[in-house]
Amino acid sequence: MEHLDKELDRLLLELPNVQEFRNRLDSLVSVYPFNEYEFIISTLIGMDVLTLDEYYSLRDSYIERNYFLYVFEISAPRKFGESWAQGQLKSLIPELEKPSKSTDPEYSGQYDFYFEGIRIEVKASRAVDANSEEPLYVKALASDSQKSFWMNFQQIKPDLCDVFVWVAVWRDVIRYWVLSSHEVKTNEHYSKGQHRGNVGEGQLHVRDDNIRDFARYEVQPNKLADGIRSAYTRLPN
Repeated sequence: MEHLDKELDRLLLELPNVQEFRNRLDSLVSVYPFNEYEFIISTLIGMDVLTLDEYYSLRDSYIERNYFLYVFEISAPRKFGESWAQGQLKSLIPELEKPSKSTDPEYSGQYDFYFEGIRIEVKASRAVDANSEEPLYVKALASDSQKSFWMNFQQIKPDLCDVFVWVAVWRDVIRYWVLSSHEVKTNEHYSKGQHRGNVGEGQLHVRDDNIRDFARYEVQPNKLADGIRSAYTRLPN
């Protein structure tokens, strides 16, 4: 939204009556689907400040920068963390299996996927403005934003799986980090005891000031299967 607001502000300066327009905008009543952006864009086109081709280009650029904004509109944590994130990973690695007693006699819901004998837990989080109290889809950030951000990977239980796949979502990109359970458990940013009484459970915050510490674990989407295998080999014997 930052990019779009700046571009529209630049175009508005070309209006002959820009202050009058801004005054009207301040008192604008919006009812779906007619809102301030529809009002601004239609005015710019009507005043020949913005051509139809330029509008199409503006629209395409906005969609490209916000391709994953819909993910921030998933309000239920379980629907986001389980249904969406696990489905996203399964679409990239179709060979992932849902675990069962037949694949692991000791299985009782401890982890999410089974792959070549490797127990995998999927965790997901979304990059949001750390200083905003707005709804998720409003404070969602693009990957090139200069604002402070944080994402929280919760209910981490390193003793119950072999490998973690973390799915990190920005408005314009999804990034994947793959770590062995040992690398999570011994990570300096891992905090034990997320919930009182829950032994072996913790959480980990990724922020703008520590994200570089996880660069070594980032894996490209088409290399995730190899990344999981590699992380498994990093477990201590």
